[in-house]
Amino acid sequence: MKASAFVYPWDVNGDPEAPARIAALGVEQVTLAAAYHSTRALTPRHPRHRIVTAEHAAVLYPAGDRWDGRELRPYAAGDWAPGDAFGEAAAALADAGLEVHTWVVLAHNSRLGAEHPDTSVVNAYGDHYPWAPCIAQPATRAYLTDLAAEAAVRPGARGTELESLGWYGLQHLHAHDKTGGVGLGDAGQYLMALCFCPACREGYGRYGLDADELAAAVRTALEPVWQEVTPSDGGWTGVEKLLGETLANTTRAYRDKTARTLQEETVAAVRAAAPDGFQVLLHADPVSYHVGANPGVDPAHILSVADGVVVPCAGGTGTLTPFARQGKEGAVIAANFTVVSGMGGSPGTLAADAAEARRLGATELRLYHAGLASDGDLETVRSALAGR
Repeated sequence: MKASAFVYPWDVNGDPEAPARIAALGVEQVTLAAAYHSTRALTPRHPRHRIVTAEHAAVLYPAGDRWDGRELRPYAAGDWAPGDAFGEAAAALADAGLEVHTWVVLAHNSRLGAEHPDTSVVNAYGDHYPWAPCIAQPATRAYLTDLAAEAAVRPGARGTELESLGWYGLQHLHAHDKTGGVGLGDAGQYLMALCFCPACREGYGRYGLDADELAAAVRTALEPVWQEVTPSDGGWTGVEKLLGETLANTTRAYRDKTARTLQEETVAAVRAAAPDGFQVLLHADPVSYHVGANPGVDPAHILSVADGVVVPCAGGTGTLTPFARQGKEGAVIAANFTVVSGMGGSPGTLAADAAEARRLGATELRLYHAGLASDGDLETVRSALAGR
């Protein structure tokens, strides 16, 4: 199976040995960040630094003139990725024989929410999630679609992987995060992800719901969650028990439609900007009501829109099966494994994990993350890939 490693530009720029080291892993491709959220990242082998702090979400290249005069526009990176950091890294990686694809993070941007709070998801209690742009808002959708079209199709890129192209919710690794005191479970996470911004309130109305009554019902439904008297059934059954079948299924229908149309519009925009043969993949979860960096999708629908999906497998490879069942000939189903031991990854089982992923229908591998992994983890990955 073809394998690709995730990489940041700052893993490569300023380290002349990085491209050859990544190529020596046995990967054929790199998925290189072109637009990324805020982060603090370890760079254990870089000759100039050991920690990079990306202070806010930014594009890692010079933004184009399509943004002139627009209120919502991408932010330039600071000294962690100056100039055309993506282009510089992409050229070096291509010179090492690696195929370069862009890695584009979309509906996940804390600075956007801080500076434009009206763009954020608003929960049933009126709390804003500044990291989570609401994908129902027309201006936000236009911003995300144009960002994808620009950031995905960078010079030299052969394809793109679009992350966070869907709903984001409460789950978010934040500075000194203190949100784990109550186990929300699948049902609580869904209810806390329901948005009540003006666009969503109008959207609920189109589906026959009164937004004020729905918000009150959500708050009532969450009371047993705060008391940790959660329903015995997990998954969607738990949501229906808490909120009631009619409200649960109507909100899901609205949210599924909103995400699906954004995904269709965004992929179409990328294709219109891209050369022939450009590959478009989405980071995705096969359960449509899930939220986050790998937003939930309907497998049959998304595989009719994009060239394939990148599927998180940190919790097991079972997430591959729904996509494999719907996959058309030539569709990419990439199993994404964390190979950084210190971040919960298991590079030592990569060979077995890859074999199981292949058995379940995966066609490619994604390895998170070549820049963050220790030397020992990289050597283990190298050995696993050599045995493919």
